[in-house]
Amino acid sequence: MRAALAVASECAPLVKTGGLADVVGALPAALAPEGWQLRVLLPGYRQVLSALGPAPAVMAQADLFGGPGRVLAGQAGGLDLLVLEAPHLFDRAGTPYLDLSGHDWPDNPERFAALSWMAARIATEGVGGWRPEVLHLHDWQAGLTPVYLRARGNGVATVLTIHNIAFHGLAPADRLWRLRLPPEGFTPEGFEYYGHISALKAGLVFSTRLSTVSPTYARELMTPEYGMGLDGVIRSRARDLVGILNGIDTAVWDPAADSLASPYRSPAGKAANRARLLAEFGLGPGEGPVCIVVARLSGQKGLDLLLQAVPALTDRGGRLALLGSGDRALENAWLRAAEGADRIAVRIGYDEALAHRMFAGADAVLVPSRFEPCGLTQLYGLRYGAIPVVALTGGLADTVIAANDAALKAGVATGLQVWPLTVEALAAALVRLCELHADRHAWARMQRNAMRHPVGWAASAPAYARLYEGAVAAA
Repeated sequence: MRAALAVASECAPLVKTGGLADVVGALPAALAPEGWQLRVLLPGYRQVLSALGPAPAVMAQADLFGGPGRVLAGQAGGLDLLVLEAPHLFDRAGTPYLDLSGHDWPDNPERFAALSWMAARIATEGVGGWRPEVLHLHDWQAGLTPVYLRARGNGVATVLTIHNIAFHGLAPADRLWRLRLPPEGFTPEGFEYYGHISALKAGLVFSTRLSTVSPTYARELMTPEYGMGLDGVIRSRARDLVGILNGIDTAVWDPAADSLASPYRSPAGKAANRARLLAEFGLGPGEGPVCIVVARLSGQKGLDLLLQAVPALTDRGGRLALLGSGDRALENAWLRAAEGADRIAVRIGYDEALAHRMFAGADAVLVPSRFEPCGLTQLYGLRYGAIPVVALTGGLADTVIAANDAALKAGVATGLQVWPLTVEALAAALVRLCELHADRHAWARMQRNAMRHPVGWAASAPAYARLYEGAVAAA
C-alpha cells in the first residue's frame, strides 16, 4: 500500500460542521481498494480526543504557537488517525472555528498554522516508521503546509482540495513572524492577499496539484463571479487543477438498511416514512409534495430566495420541513414564516438522525444555492428518492438531470434545475414540481431514476488515486 496523509480541520464521524467532514471521513475507505493507505491528521478537539481514548504520542513539539503539542496515533470511527493534541489551541468549548457567541476564534490563524506545521514535520520526519508520499490538504486550514515544507527543503507531493473558496483563512500582515512564515513569500506572487496573509492562497500557489469537488465548480473558480478574488491565481494553475465529484458513503446513507427509518427499496416504500415525517414536524394535510431543506442557513444557500418563493409550493398543497441553523436573521425569518402555518415547519439546529428520517420521508429536497462547490444534500436526495430541486451551479449542475421535455421523454430525468436563480424562477420550479408530483407515472419514474443514479465513490476514488500519482511524479 502507498501512503498518504489527509490534513483537515474536521472529519466525520468525529467532528462535523459540513460536507467537508463527510468527504474526509469517506476517502480512506474509498482509496484503500486503489492501493492507498490514507491516514487523517486532525486537531485534538475535545470530542476527537474523547473518541480516540488513550493513545501513544509519536511526535512532540515544545513550542507550538504558544504552548506544547503532541501528535497521538490511534484509531477511532473506523479511521486511522494522527491527532494533534495542543490544549492551548483546541481544548475549548464552541465549534472548530467559532466561540460560544458565534464569533471566529481570534487565534484561528495560529490554531491551523499549528496543524499545517505538524503536517510538514510528519512529511519530513515520518512517525513510527510511517511516512506519507503525498499530503492531501483540505481547504485553508491546511493551506500553509506547502510553505512550511518548502522552508524545510522537503519536496513531498501536496494536493490541495478546495471545498469552498469563500473562506480564505486571512490573517493580518503583522502575524507573519508569529506564524513562522518566510517574509519573501509575502508578495502578490506568494501568499499575500491585499495586505493580508491568505492561507488558502498559500495552498493554491505552492501545492503540487489542485483539485475541487466538481468539474463545473473547477470551471467556475476561474471566473470573477465565483473565484472570490482568487480566480486569477487559479487560472494561472489551470493545468494543475482537476474537478472530482464528491461521493457519499452508500452504506451509511442506504434507504434499504437505514436503522433510523423504515427500510425501502422502491419509491412506494416511502409511504410509512412520509407519514412519520409529517407527524414529527406537525405538518398538515395537502395534495402536493412533501419537501425538505437540510442546510446551513446562509446567503450562499439561497434560502432567502426560497422564503419568498415558498408560497408557490404551499398554495398548491405542498409542505416544507426545514432543518438548519446559521444566519440569525434567516433563522428568525423562517421561524416567523412557520408561525401559525400548517404547511411549513422549522427546526433550528442540526440532528444527523433527524436528517436521515427527513430524506427517507421526503418527496423532494430543495437546494437553491447561489453557488455550490459540489453539495451532498442532492446526493442524499437521489439515494433516497427525494427529487432534488437545485440551482444550475457547481456540483448541482453535474449531478442532477433536469426534467425538461427531452429528458422526460427519454425517461432519464432525476430532478429539476433552476436558472437564473431568482425568486420568480424558483417559484416557477416549485409550481413545476407540484405538476410533476401530480403525474404519478412520471413522478414514480423520476424517483426510480434518482434511486439508481450512482452517488458513491466508485468513479471518484480512482480519479483521486490518479491525482496522487500525478502529484508524486511532479513533486
